[in-house]
Amino acid sequence: MQPAKVPRSTRVLILIDYINPLNFPGAEKLARPALAAARATARLRSALEAQKVSTVYANDNYGVWQSDFQALVAQCRGRDDESGAIARLLAPRPRDITLLKPRHSAFYCSALELLLKEMGARELVLAGLATDMCVQMTAADAFLRGYEGVWVPADCTAAETPQAKKASLKYMGDVLKCDVRSSRARR
Repeated sequence: MQPAKVPRSTRVLILIDYINPLNFPGAEKLARPALAAARATARLRSALEAQKVSTVYANDNYGVWQSDFQALVAQCRGRDDESGAIARLLAPRPRDITLLKPRHSAFYCSALELLLKEMGARELVLAGLATDMCVQMTAADAFLRGYEGVWVPADCTAAETPQAKKASLKYMGDVLKCDVRSSRARR
């Protein structure tokens, strides 16, 4: 069987931890802002898709080394809460690429760096959960790897508190040189 070719895409949308059962301490504070961010991300994904931008999902494996991304999607889609609504809204499509990550940054101990190189990516768009953890850590690793541009649309991320989100976006803008304008301000 011939392996599928990796799509070429100089700009890549990376969705971080959106497929998530939200069953950890603090998730109750994250759930509503996460759903709002997922709605904005769905609109952004559609707009970027029209520009032929590829989407990559980078999701926690929750410490389960035999985990399966599609099983996680199915589990979350079946939930009757915000996590289910998010999974139904942002479920990966057949053309999307999915990978599991063991820690906060989507780059750390995952195949993301190699995948992005094969895709020819120079610009990244980061969206997901949580702004002040996994999104920020991924932005820091992208900064260290010298991507030409990293855009973290403020409305496409969520944190447990507005203060944590605001501080993280400021750090990503000031220190990591990310564009943190909302998805409506730039596409």
